[in-house]
Formats: sequence, structure tokens, C-alpha cells
Amino acid sequence: MKILQKKVSDFCEKYNLKSSVEYRFLDLISELWEVSKELLIMSDYGKTELKFREEFKHEMWDVLYSLITVANSFDVDLEESLDYVLKKYEKRLAK
Repeated sequence: MKILQKKVSDFCEKYNLKSSVEYRFLDLISELWEVSKELLIMSDYGKTELKFREEFKHEMWDVLYSLITVANSFDVDLEESLDYVLKKYEKRLAK
């Protein structure tokens, strides 16, 4: 994850993609909406079983990029975050 976070940070710096964390978060929400929209399209708005489309992957990639930009804005280590949440869920599942 650290490599991915550095890669995104370097990319943003190279292309001068500076924005406030509020706008980065709004972008993340927008990308999540696009994933939701793709799920609706893949199921013909719930009328059929999901049929995978390549566009779904592309939208997921956009979400990942946007999430990393938000994490980088707050200096959040996503690898550490993932380890924490996996342990939290493991405890819940053990109950």
C-alpha cells in the first residue's frame, strides 16, 4: 500500500493536482456513485442478474485512486488502516 500511496502522491505532484481534502473527498463520493450506477446498469436496474462489464473495474480503479488521495491528504497509512480493520472484523467474527 505504501508503494501505491507514494505512486499516487508522485503522480499528483508531477501533474500539479492540488486540491483541498474536501474536494478530494467529494471526488471519492462521486466515484462511489459511479460504481453504484455501474451496478444498476449491470443488473438492468434490478431486473436481471448482474452481468459483469469491464466498466465496473474502471470505476473501482477510480475509487481506489480517489481514496488514496484522501488518505494522502491526511497522512493516513492505508496499510496500517487495513491491518487495523481486519483485526477488528476478526474479533467480531470470533464472537
